[in-house]
Parts: sequence; structure tokens; C-alpha cells
Amino acid sequence: MSYNLGFIQDEDIFNHVKETVEQYRFKINLTEFNNNIIDPIKLTFDSKVYGKSYEDIIEAECIRQIDKTNSNHIGYFHQNIFKYLGDGWEVPSQGYDVINEKKNIFVELKNKHNTMNSASSQKTYMKMQSTILKNDKATCMLVEVIAKKSQNTTWVTSLDGQQYSHERIRRVSIDKFYEIVTADTFAFKKMCEKLPLILDDVVSSIKRGKIENSVFAELNNISPNILKSLFLLSFNKYDGFDSFEVLNEEE
Repeated sequence: MSYNLGFIQDEDIFNHVKETVEQYRFKINLTEFNNNIIDPIKLTFDSKVYGKSYEDIIEAECIRQIDKTNSNHIGYFHQNIFKYLGDGWEVPSQGYDVINEKKNIFVELKNKHNTMNSASSQKTYMKMQSTILKNDKATCMLVEVIAKKSQNTTWVTSLDGQQYSHERIRRVSIDKFYEIVTADTFAFKKMCEKLPLILDDVVSSIKRGKIENSVFAELNNISPNILKSLFLLSFNKYDGFDSFEVLNEEE
């Protein structure tokens, strides 16, 4: 196990990747599947319009939900790596995502440049304004893992129709932030290059589970007709659905 990244110990990056992998989701049941209230009408449209079986459409939705959960764990990976890099870098339990009080740097970390809506963007900017008003040495950064380009620039935003900017409120791509933290221009690139190797080592060291999907079995308990089960799952308390039948050529 030798990765030679320079800015992080081999054991630390291995353990951090392992912690992320161990959080990955491998199970989904009907209750979890319906947590976001499944729309059987949309699933019916999807099946007919795309020429897919209901089983295929449901399987795709299960995978989408599992993937969404796992995307949150990737956020954990991006944020928590900085607690291993020393020199005052911390990952606090609340407030900013990453801070360095010694350097007076306060960071909000986002995965993609387009994940914040206008209200969220304004709220984040006002939080940073408040920080620099309280601490005249502070620099606040919105760090984006997937930004439009490599950048470390003043964040210009609109609040109530008026443009605001401040030299110490920055918009920074993840590669430039790695450079700030490590003093290595190519630190992020090096990590990306070694990540497949680290993951191979991690996966071979743990017992990896297979995805367990009980959604179909539980739907079958409602009705052998899978589409009917979907409608009853959402509309069973609606008038007339106690005698609901569906015209389904797959039945």
C-alpha cells in the first residue's frame, strides 16, 4: 500500500476511502422506495413512452434512489479528507464545512456549481458576509468540486436584484482549494489519479455486499399485478380504489 501523494499519509487516505465505501447503500425495501411518495401515474407514462416493463422502470427508480444516497456519501469523502491534512484544517460538526482558524479561512463545499438555487445561494452569501463583518481577517470560500472551470475568483452574486461582491468572499474550484491547502498545484489531480488504485485496495480488504432489493416481493404481496400494486400503494385510501383494477396487457 504505497500511494505517495505527498500531502496525505497512505494510511489516512486508505482509511478515509474505506470509511466512505463502508457507508455505501446496499439495501432498499418498499418503505424506503416509497419515502419520497412514488407517483404511479408517472411510472405508467415512463413504461409506455419508453417501451419498458414496469419491472425495469421500478428497478431503475430503485437504483436512482440508492445512487442519490451514495452521492451524499461522496460529499462526505470530499469534505472529510481535509481533516487529515494538518496545518490547522478542521471539519467542524456545525457551521462551515471546512475551516482553518489559524489562517482565518471558512469554507462551504458544494459538489456541483449548479446545485444551489437562488435562495440557497443568497443565504450562503449572507452567512459569509456576516463572517467577514465579525472577523476582518476572514476569507470565506464557496468551493465547488465540479465547477465550470478552474478558478479562484471573487464571488459576485445578486441579493434582491442588486449585485454584491467582496474580495474576501471567493468562489473556488476544488483543484485550486487543494492547492491552497497543500501548496501543491496538482494535488487534486494526483488524488484523482490514485483513487482507482486506492479503491481497489479498499474493496479487496472488505466484504462487499450485493444490492438487496425486496421492493418487488413486497409489491407482489399487495397484488400479483405490479402496476395495480403501485397504484394501491399511493391511492389505497382514495374513493373507489378498494375495487381498483388496471387494464394491463402484461397480466
